[in-house]
Amino acid sequence: MEYRQLGASGLKVPALGFGAGTFGGQGPVFGAWGSTDTQEARRLVDICVDAGITLFDTADVYSAGASEEVLGEAVKGRRDQVLISTKAGLPTGDGPGEYGTSRSRLITAVENALRRLGTDHIDLFQLHGFDAATPVEEVLSTLDQLVRSGKVRYTGVSNFAGWQLMKSLSVADRHGFPRYAAHQVYYSLVGRDYEWELMPLGHDQGVGAIVWSPLGWGRLTGKLRRGRPLPAGSRLHATADYGPPVEDAHLYDVVDALDEIAQETGRTVPQVAINWLLRRPTVSTVLIGARDEQQLRQNIGAVGWELTADQIARLDAASHRPAPYPYFPYERQEGFALLNPPMTARN
Repeated sequence: MEYRQLGASGLKVPALGFGAGTFGGQGPVFGAWGSTDTQEARRLVDICVDAGITLFDTADVYSAGASEEVLGEAVKGRRDQVLISTKAGLPTGDGPGEYGTSRSRLITAVENALRRLGTDHIDLFQLHGFDAATPVEEVLSTLDQLVRSGKVRYTGVSNFAGWQLMKSLSVADRHGFPRYAAHQVYYSLVGRDYEWELMPLGHDQGVGAIVWSPLGWGRLTGKLRRGRPLPAGSRLHATADYGPPVEDAHLYDVVDALDEIAQETGRTVPQVAINWLLRRPTVSTVLIGARDEQQLRQNIGAVGWELTADQIARLDAASHRPAPYPYFPYERQEGFALLNPPMTARN
């Protein structure tokens, strides 16, 4: 397994991490994702650790905290071998103190996460979204307090807009608070919006990308094909409305290209899709999920080999979408690059 720096921080993370959203299995979304119990989770963690996947990502909203509990049990006895990442900020209830990133909420969220995970520290604590109702100075000073206490080692964010992340980094620099090392983002061959603003920002500011849903919310598993109905057992039947949208015509263009390259390489469609992401600038780690051992082993097969330059170019072309404003004028200018100088995926 290749290990990379998490952005400009000193933390090394594996190229593949494991997303524990399938652990617990409670609620309409997470129940459809999977219902992995503690015994099954231990087996999946065993396979991950043996393969060098040592980063495990969860959140307080995943199965109402059950994901953290199952993950904590699954890594018991080998806590020093793994990195635990969790998130807070999204609503966990209807009460006034059960959403957002105020000082009170963050301190409570960390204490609850530590209890559920059965650990004394969180390696990477991320804000699950931007809270416009709480001053950025309050958020960052609280995270600084949590880092100084040793309960949190590194901090990051998820699903921030460019201006929200840049404002936070500016405030951190002004007051000497810890800078965000990571931005957990949606990025896939059918969802490349990350590239236009957040990728150049991450490159410029040293914020590494942790990619969630690299298979486009389950659309790039290889089960979807042009002219073929959605399989009866697909989780998309229950979760499609919760995930990022994609036009059918665009999806099938990408799937056609993936299918062709999968046949050339002797790999699977998911393996090709994940391998493409691993070569992208600013990407520190790609989170893979799995409901069972077979699915996990298949996803692990995305590493240890590389696509050719021609294959990457064909995937780029098939997945390309017109640039949004204000970037489309620059896209038409020959020689223009959002990342200058170029930066490899190995931060």
